Amino acid sequence: MTTTLFDLTGKVALITGASKGMGKAMAEGLAEHGAKVVISSRKLDQCEAVATEINEKYGDGSAVAIACNIGYKEQLQQLVDTTHEKLGPIDILVANAGVNPFYGPMSEIPDSAFDKILSSNIKANHWLCQMVAPDMIAKGSGSIMITSSVGAFSASDTLGTYNISKLADIALVRNLALEMGPQGVRVNAICPGLIKTDFAKALWDNPEAAKRANESIPLRRLGEAEDFKGIAVFLASKASAYVTGQAMTVCGGSNMWA
Repeated sequence: MTTTLFDLTGKVALITGASKGMGKAMAEGLAEHGAKVVISSRKLDQCEAVATEINEKYGDGSAVAIACNIGYKEQLQQLVDTTHEKLGPIDILVANAGVNPFYGPMSEIPDSAFDKILSSNIKANHWLCQMVAPDMIAKGSGSIMITSSVGAFSASDTLGTYNISKLADIALVRNLALEMGPQGVRVNAICPGLIKTDFAKALWDNPEAAKRANESIPLRRLGEAEDFKGIAVFLASKASAYVTGQAMTVCGGSNMWA
């Protein structure tokens, strides 16, 4: 059986935080289904390595590498401008990059860390969406994904500010979905559970986490970066043509009531 339901041929996808982990997996999934992907993160050499890997697997021109620190508006604009120069208008945005420089109670977080978390995890996504929206509105179609977290649905004595930023991302998604829906642009949040990535290593790389996964997560395992290929392709493609403004958990069932 053949289907075009997940076909992304001719689409241009921009993915931040794409040099490793979930971002890399989502970029690979989009490229596998025909999209031209921009691999972006702070370190150009890491981006180039991923782009080379994708080009070798899916054909020359499938991926390009563009370095960007999301904390700087001018670098985000340069990222979008360079994407236009290299690949053309943007059809798909995966705002996956984020930071968490502090573990501990909010009563102890330094102002610098608080500001960095909110700026990088919320404001940068807002900026990037503003920058790519005109491309999508001009075409009357497009898909934006923002990586949130299941942490958005609960309190934490170690990740409080991070969780606040991720709940704000869901609010951002909902408002953008409302604003841009009439122009044919869909906006959704992806909410990972506990995933075995470098970013979350402090949370999963211990015997307690493994025991908790084996006992309390319905699928009885921690998530893997590869688990995000499918959700990215689904949300980018016409398979999700009537899905917008949603916070979609990818958590093995651990947050099925969120």
